[in-house]
Amino acid sequence: MTNIILFDEKERWTELLPITYTRPVSNIRVGISTLKEKWARYFKKDNFSYYTTDYLNVKFPIIVEEENLFIAGNCCANNELATAIKGLAVNEALVMADGDIIAFRGCMENFEKRNFASEKTFESKINRIKQLYDIFSLNDEELKADYKEITSGRVSQPLSESCTWIGPKETPDGIPSIFIEEGASVEGAFLNTTNGPIYVGKDATIMEGACIRGSFAALENAVVKMGAKVYGATTLGKYCKVGGELSNVVMLGYSNKAHDGYLGNAVIGEWCNLGAGTSASNLKNDYTEIKLWNYRVHRFMRTGLQFCGLIMGDHSKAGINCMFNTATVIGVGVNIHGTGFPRNFVASFSEGGASGYSDVSVAKFFDIAKRVMIRRGIELSDVDRSIFESIYNIADNYK
Repeated sequence: MTNIILFDEKERWTELLPITYTRPVSNIRVGISTLKEKWARYFKKDNFSYYTTDYLNVKFPIIVEEENLFIAGNCCANNELATAIKGLAVNEALVMADGDIIAFRGCMENFEKRNFASEKTFESKINRIKQLYDIFSLNDEELKADYKEITSGRVSQPLSESCTWIGPKETPDGIPSIFIEEGASVEGAFLNTTNGPIYVGKDATIMEGACIRGSFAALENAVVKMGAKVYGATTLGKYCKVGGELSNVVMLGYSNKAHDGYLGNAVIGEWCNLGAGTSASNLKNDYTEIKLWNYRVHRFMRTGLQFCGLIMGDHSKAGINCMFNTATVIGVGVNIHGTGFPRNFVASFSEGGASGYSDVSVAKFFDIAKRVMIRRGIELSDVDRSIFESIYNIADNYK
């Protein structure tokens, strides 16, 4: 049994704030699976742990043995890459042409000191989550790859005759292009697989009148409400609830955008809520290149993108009819309300809107988070409390 450590480079982890405030990079969901879940498909019987920022160790501990297999947590697994990593000799590293370390087999001391006996360059293209916008930009490709892995050789629950299936019945790999897990309910929906597959997870619900275009995934207990319009490539994590219009959105889990309003090219963390009528722009009026707040350099950076919407950290909220400018970044534990556009970057543990902000105390945050989570039968644990206290104490460093 191999001891696998998914490691976060400090610079990469910081680039992906605020999403990584509350998780290692490898616990980000891209496609259907998290990055860690993708690796677990290729290393089925091995142990996994995390080498990440210190305060997350309380929830994501590291297990170190004499010999370990270190894998970069921001890499998306595929068969060719997994085969190359499995073939590494002791004290050998696998690197990309740009110098990034992808994997290393050996002891912790040699890994930390970058004391490698040899290096092997991996020449093929791989998907890597290096910037926040990579999460939605790579979602289509990763969703299709995950769909193939998850559904191949399995039998879907039948699609109700009340639904309308538009597009090919099979993917290019010969797999049925709609897969419905046990307990899911899909009634009276319009499902278009022209551009990609549609995956409906265990006990998920697609209500009547919903229009969905692949590629699309709704994970366990997710809900798409009546009349919703969802374009690919969109992923709804566990227990997410959506309505209105979405396009190329990744919701990590337990978050709601349950009413009318538009959300596109966006990443929404866990335990977030967007109130009725809330909309977020993903395109500037002058069609120019988008700049996005970068926590590492403390300023807005060019993205090379024309489309980029809302990035929202865990446990953040927006009241009814809120409006977000193109490429707005919202930290952890933020409460946005009131009229007008909030600024394009709102630091963690803030409350307010266009007219100004006040700090949210950690005690008030815990009180709100506890009420939100108990609705899903989940308690705010002492471990989570310690993580949020750490975020509260360091948040000023990343404003």
